Amino acid sequence: MTVLDPAARAARATISPDATIRDAVARLERAETGILLLCREDHRLVGVLTDGDVRRAILRNDPFDSPCIGIASRSPVTAPPAPTPAAALELMDHGTHFPVDHLPLVDADQRVLGLLLRRDLVTLDPAPIAAVVMAGGFGTRLRPLTDHVPKPMLPVGDRPLLERTLERLRDAGIQSVSIATHYLSDAIVDHFGDGQALGLRLHYVAEDRPLGTAGALRQLDPQEGPILVMNGDVLTGLDFLEMLAFHRAQGADATVAVRRYEVPVPYGVVECENGVVSRLREKPMLHLLINAGIYLLEPSVRAYIPADQRFDMTELLQALMGDRRRVVSFPVLEYWVDIGQPLDYQYAQELVRHDQS
Repeated sequence: MTVLDPAARAARATISPDATIRDAVARLERAETGILLLCREDHRLVGVLTDGDVRRAILRNDPFDSPCIGIASRSPVTAPPAPTPAAALELMDHGTHFPVDHLPLVDADQRVLGLLLRRDLVTLDPAPIAAVVMAGGFGTRLRPLTDHVPKPMLPVGDRPLLERTLERLRDAGIQSVSIATHYLSDAIVDHFGDGQALGLRLHYVAEDRPLGTAGALRQLDPQEGPILVMNGDVLTGLDFLEMLAFHRAQGADATVAVRRYEVPVPYGVVECENGVVSRLREKPMLHLLINAGIYLLEPSVRAYIPADQRFDMTELLQALMGDRRRVVSFPVLEYWVDIGQPLDYQYAQELVRHDQS
């Protein structure tokens, strides 16, 4: 992530209030601020749009071609230029009826001069969760690249994909990570060891045979708090702590990260009710939520996983829903790439090059 001063960060996070929600999502992904500043041409602040606002819009299935001001807050908490850290934190904690993590800096005419984030002011406490990365797959669709290298160890930019994932987990305050391995597992263990070089405590769950995307969880030691589980072939800027806060606020047993995906239909669609045509749509765009391969699970869900059997995460989620346990979805707004095929791998390389430029 690029480190910016408050003025440069504000410029990166500024967007017109007339921009569409679709445009706002793209800007949020690039800005990596969790907030956008909605400003007119004279730089006057008219509202702020947070990633939470957009996530709620996605779950409501709001149209993405509508103006983003329609889902924004028009009375944001702000501060004058150059507040003291104590004054800034006081506003973030008590400036409204709920804490915020972003503070626009404005002059007397509400012109934006900068943007402060909570992470600028306080040291991140260790996250009260452990993480598990599923890194045992064969990477068949990426052969011959994976003939001698496990897919999570393929280089993305200047270091392996898995190293980038572990760094993001560490930067979120997660200290303990288990890695489930199978195919070419020595390449992973030899590279990372006990994780000390990355500032992590790494543990390995060696699968004698593939146990699926959930089966290895049964082999972990019991945890007191939620467990973050993610596929080892995902490159993402997802804010894990935001996902944890959402998981807790929802009182969920399991939270599934989802990504909005658009599918163009190349034909006219006829909608009918009891054989009577009710609506005609010419080449519509379908909006779906796809599984992003990242989950938060309460410790109690381990009881649903059979021992020493292949068991996929979809089976676990279905079992939870069948037992009326609470399973919720958390939209991913940040960059996200499932590196499953050569074109995906190429896109991941381009994404990293753009971020470093």
